[in-house]
Amino acid sequence: MLKIVMAIEGIEWLFIALIVTMFILWAPEKIPKFAQAIAKARKEFENAYRELHTELEKEVVNIELSNESSDEKLIEVARSLGIETRGKTREEIMKEVKEKTKEIK
Repeated sequence: MLKIVMAIEGIEWLFIALIVTMFILWAPEKIPKFAQAIAKARKEFENAYRELHTELEKEVVNIELSNESSDEKLIEVARSLGIETRGKTREEIMKEVKEKTKEIK
């Protein structure tokens, strides 16, 4: 939570204050429903995030256990994580993929 608060600067606080003021003035009975919707969205996001991380870890393990024929799959996973693969060895790419999946966690 602290990271989010620190990332909000300047005009974002104005928009947040404006939204809160609008809810208080015009729809105080909707605040609990709004809070529930935000909590539900956050929970769904966290579940999807966890599922993505689990899938990435499974792919990394599968690639590690398989032979050279899975180079295309390794490159595909690396590119989906935003890792440049050109001019790197299989081991270098694998190392970067592992580091990136740890960062996601």
